[in-house]
Amino acid sequence: MSERGGGFGAFLLGIVLGAVAGFVFAPTESGENTRRKVTKGLRNLKELAEDKVDEVRGILKEAADEADESEDEEDEEPELATREQLRRRLEAARRRRARSARPSVPPASEEEDEPLA
Repeated sequence: MSERGGGFGAFLLGIVLGAVAGFVFAPTESGENTRRKVTKGLRNLKELAEDKVDEVRGILKEAADEADESEDEEDEEPELATREQLRRRLEAARRRRARSARPSVPPASEEEDEPLA
């Protein structure tokens, strides 16, 4: 079965696309002005996107350079400390898991021994 409302969405999309196409490709002088404005706006948008891409590349390059410098300066000790911390966490998690996996024996009570009538 078809989805409900799917035809209405396509209908609205067709109206919007038709209005945009009619406005852009109008044979009047205002259509030419609109095309120029749209072209100029797209050009400006492209330049802005290129500037932002260059900016992000610069930031990423700086971050990579800083990471390389910090790796050169680091000793083996912080890495060992981190490994030791992870080992301790893993051991603690294993102990908790082992404790929770043990079946707990409920204390015997007199009420449980009585038959239900």
